[in-house]
Amino acid sequence: MVDYKKIITIEPGKRFGKPCIRGLRITVYDILDFLASGMTIEEILEEFPKLTREDITACFAYLADRERNLIAI
Repeated sequence: MVDYKKIITIEPGKRFGKPCIRGLRITVYDILDFLASGMTIEEILEEFPKLTREDITACFAYLADRERNLIAI
């Protein structure tokens, strides 16, 4: 399992403080939105050559951890 905490960064002045990949201006939301719209991981990696497969896996790990820590009402 990838340690997303080494890959996903949050900087107040970058993309309005949204979680980004390695300080790039690509957010976790962007990756999930691309996947939800039908892009494959391979297409995302082609479109954004600075990204790695591990970066995309880190987005999933970040989201899973966030979901795990949600408090249900």
